[in-house]
Amino acid sequence: MNRVAAPRILLSASVPLPSRDRVYFETADVIAIRDAIRALTIVILEEQASLIFGGHPAITPMIRLQIAQTGTRVGDRITIFQSRYFEAVFLEDNSAFERVELVDAVPGDQETSLLNMRTAMMAGSFTSAFFIGGMDGVEREFEMFRHLHPGVPMFPIASTGAAAARLFNSDERFPRTYPQLRDEISYLTLMRSLIAIPNLPPSGNIRGSQ
Repeated sequence: MNRVAAPRILLSASVPLPSRDRVYFETADVIAIRDAIRALTIVILEEQASLIFGGHPAITPMIRLQIAQTGTRVGDRITIFQSRYFEAVFLEDNSAFERVELVDAVPGDQETSLLNMRTAMMAGSFTSAFFIGGMDGVEREFEMFRHLHPGVPMFPIASTGAAAARLFNSDERFPRTYPQLRDEISYLTLMRSLIAIPNLPPSGNIRGSQ
């Protein structure tokens, strides 16, 4: 089977905060989250793929730093989505990216503003989606992506803990078919193998279902 020329990949990730639900914070591995984000960014650049993610105060700087270290111009291959609801606290890191998509806010309504941003972020076709660390927002994005893109491989990186581990453990097909999502901590090896998966025949893949 011919390889897909330019994989288009969604990233849903965050670093849990102790001030939020401790069920996420207590299992999060911040170093693993950082290393997984770094590895995913490297492989995105290697594969000349496209990465789409929602701006986050912990995740955006990690991706910006990795891109800066490579000295690569990414153009529209990396796209950040942000809701104007949070415009007053946007990071300066956003200016390092050439493509930042701003989604209009619903005044006074954070939840609907986030829903609209996520809907815009998940528009179009994808070859896979990665879920790293995270809190309830990552779980919501997992369910939303599964509903919008049935048939697209979804990979909760359980070794990063938090929401990703909860998602991995919520479906027995993940431990049975992809134990490396929990066990492989060489993240470059893991990301290279997973990004190749959508280009293989579909037998044996875990895919989103409604």
